[in-house]
Amino acid sequence: MKSGVRKWEAVREFALGLPEAFEDHPWGPEDCVVKVNKKIFLFLGSTDGPGQPGLSVKLKDEALHGHAMASPGAEPTGYGLGRSGWVSVPLGEQGAPSVQVLCEWVEESYRTVALKRQVKELDARGRAEG
Repeated sequence: MKSGVRKWEAVREFALGLPEAFEDHPWGPEDCVVKVNKKIFLFLGSTDGPGQPGLSVKLKDEALHGHAMASPGAEPTGYGLGRSGWVSVPLGEQGAPSVQVLCEWVEESYRTVALKRQVKELDARGRAEG
């Protein structure tokens, strides 16, 4: 469980570092989401509940979506979001994805809702770091 919380914290920090990303709690303090342009690209929930921490991301890329769905305990996100490519992944499962893989999925989800100028800024950051 502790490794799941560490992953949750690392993914949250990564997501908040994306251009113009911000945290919101639209349904109360226990439901953390990260948005850009008022659109959610990451559901994080909470680490305080009885269940293990997890996240949900939107993956339009078929290979990434398939990889995410193959993760232990992964399932289409509820409330009909799964039909639009959203995947929910628990972080405390044995064999759960690494932080690096999770951050790749978060970035892909961000790219689905970010404006072109925000994606350009993200790409420019990547070139400057690479």
